[in-house]
Amino acid sequence: AKGGRFAADLTINVGHGYVPADRNKTAGIPIGTIAIDSLFSPIRKVNYAVTNARVGQITDYDKLTLELWTNGAVKPADAVAYAAKILKDQLAIFINFEEHDEPVEELSSEEPLNENLFRSVDELELSVRSANCLQNANIKLIGELVQKSEGEMLKTKNFGRKSLKEIKEILADMGLSLGMQIDNWSQMLERWKTQQATQ
Repeated sequence: AKGGRFAADLTINVGHGYVPADRNKTAGIPIGTIAIDSLFSPIRKVNYAVTNARVGQITDYDKLTLELWTNGAVKPADAVAYAAKILKDQLAIFINFEEHDEPVEELSSEEPLNENLFRSVDELELSVRSANCLQNANIKLIGELVQKSEGEMLKTKNFGRKSLKEIKEILADMGLSLGMQIDNWSQMLERWKTQQATQ
């Protein structure tokens, strides 16, 4: 009512994230105390957008744009970094394997060469993503590809398990595999080019 007065004792606390009112009802609180929800997060608003991105001639990349507002207690960049760390720590529980070096298959220059080694990787008819990954890694010939280990390929940007499986299956049909060691590959390639030029 007009001219009325309001008096209250407020309890201010420090915490993390969001705490519902029920959890703020501690034992021994005075009668008449009204517990309310608590929002300790310094983040006021978050927005994001995913748009197409172009890198060189490649146009099938995605660009993530983050917009973040805080109350000033933390910098937006620090908040994103901390959130990424939390996500990384939470997902670490799923990492339950150890990387091992794949056995190397040696291919001597005295053995009959698989002619597929000198073919372009474009002839493999790979998916767009796999083909782009090989292009970005500057892998042009199948002979260059088979000398890469699975671990090396998985370190290639945007190259995942699906692309790895696709390439392994196609190479297997040719009698080839990843992780092969070809002695004197450079000399073999030059000799093959010379033979092709004289035919």
